[in-house]
Amino acid sequence: MITPRKLKKVLQFSALVVVSSFVSTVHAYDRITGETFATRSEVIAQNGMAATSQPLATQVALDVLKNGGNAIDAAIAANAMLGLVEPTGCGIGGDLFAIVWDAESQKLYGLNASGRSPKGLTRAYFKKEGLDRIPAFGPLPVSVPGAVDGWFELSKRFGTKPMQELLAPSIKYAREGFPVSELIAYYFEMNQKRIGHYPGFTETFTVDGKTPKKGQIFKNPNLAATYEKIATGGRDAFYKGDIARTISGFMQSQGGLLSYQDLATHRSEWIEPVSSNYRGYDIWELPPNGQGIAALQILNILELYDLESMGRDSAEFVHTFVEAKKLAFADRAKFYADPDFNEIPTSWLISKEYAAERQRLIKPNQAAKRVDAGKNEGDTIYLTVADKQGNMVSLIQSNYRGMGSGMIPTDLGFVLQNRGEMFSLDPKHFNSLEPGKRPFHTIIPAFVTRNNKPLMSFGVMGGGTQPQMHAQIIINMIDFGMNLQEAGDAPRILHSGSSQPEGDIMEDGGFISLESGFSYKTRRELMKKGHVLKDVSGAFGGYQAIMLDDKNKVYYGASESRKDGQAAGY
Repeated sequence: MITPRKLKKVLQFSALVVVSSFVSTVHAYDRITGETFATRSEVIAQNGMAATSQPLATQVALDVLKNGGNAIDAAIAANAMLGLVEPTGCGIGGDLFAIVWDAESQKLYGLNASGRSPKGLTRAYFKKEGLDRIPAFGPLPVSVPGAVDGWFELSKRFGTKPMQELLAPSIKYAREGFPVSELIAYYFEMNQKRIGHYPGFTETFTVDGKTPKKGQIFKNPNLAATYEKIATGGRDAFYKGDIARTISGFMQSQGGLLSYQDLATHRSEWIEPVSSNYRGYDIWELPPNGQGIAALQILNILELYDLESMGRDSAEFVHTFVEAKKLAFADRAKFYADPDFNEIPTSWLISKEYAAERQRLIKPNQAAKRVDAGKNEGDTIYLTVADKQGNMVSLIQSNYRGMGSGMIPTDLGFVLQNRGEMFSLDPKHFNSLEPGKRPFHTIIPAFVTRNNKPLMSFGVMGGGTQPQMHAQIIINMIDFGMNLQEAGDAPRILHSGSSQPEGDIMEDGGFISLESGFSYKTRRELMKKGHVLKDVSGAFGGYQAIMLDDKNKVYYGASESRKDGQAAGY
């Protein structure tokens, strides 16, 4: 029985809940300027800007700029720092890609610092072992790590500071320790379940046998020693010295085929970025073996629609975007691979004529069910830096599946990537495994120019999520008028499927995941068109961006509100 006294308490509690809900709702919409969903204003600075996925890395980049280094120097220093503070997504056991705007030559340059498969690893090996696909973890998916060579290529061509100076902050933090963030603590724990049983994980990445918790000080003295060898011995210390011999010996002990010779013969490649114009803006990506041109293919198709009149929170827009993505990813699954082994029809794939041809396949009220699509897995870091001379760097680096293969070479302090998992074992496929071949890659940096002048350096890390989010950032800014931070904070659309980039057919059309912020009406109308909706968390990528305001001579910076990102300038 509810007494008058109990009823009074119930009513008081109910009133409190209503008031709390009202206050929370009002607070969410209580921005003085800008979109209601935006988390914060853009960062604005005159002399330099850095945006990375970890505040300590951003501060290291700014310190380099303030001490006379340029954007390229700062990007290398920040990437090294991220290998320490965010080993759950990157490190010197992985690969690197970059797009650089060089202020002196007024030109864009592309760097492909991805590694190749072991020369001793063949499809016949997997057939002999009774394997019909390359495993995700262990020694077999390991390819040559290209990041360190990428640092030295960037430094040799554009840098001004010695590597000893650039790696010094990371060496100091690795020895003295740093506090682990809540998000990285979560990823440490998740990765322990995946690869914690492999040799070296407990010794390298735990504190008293447990993964570090939020706020706990974590040290990696082995990585400090490795960085010191690289700083003093150069790139050959990694690819031809003691580090290479340690990696090779460890891999052989684990049944792997990555050899000293594979490391010693590694080389990065300077390549020409490719672009497509979207409503007056030139969007730049790197050509395959990465997936960057998928973003250009999506944008080319969507340019044929009046997206602004559709409105962002509409079933018409989401449906059109997803159908364009499906078409681009069909080509991604079939064609994207190492151009040294295949003739990739890049110019044709990103042409306006081909986009018009593909656009005719989209039905306005019916979701396509039989398409190729990629999986959205893997973790990465993206960073961008700009300096007072006008140099801008768009850099992305990854281990692939979070902490990679689980192969941790003895006492070196880092994990080797598992990017080789992406190879197909189908001999007819473009991305088929062959000795000394670069695998299909998901990590992609991006850049925007207008009238042949630099405008924006950006990226959105996160496996197959990346081309979808690159396109959405551009659409948010150009079609829907958002600023640099709003474009990243806006609720995102993610289409996922069950197939890999091996040409497998996805029979059911996959599913759409929408972040909160899309209305129930939009969701209901999408289901009427035949789409399957499925909620996911943490799969929507990590955004960083810098934009140049040439009129006011300032940089705008934006960072990912869903993670630990920080944009800062001076």
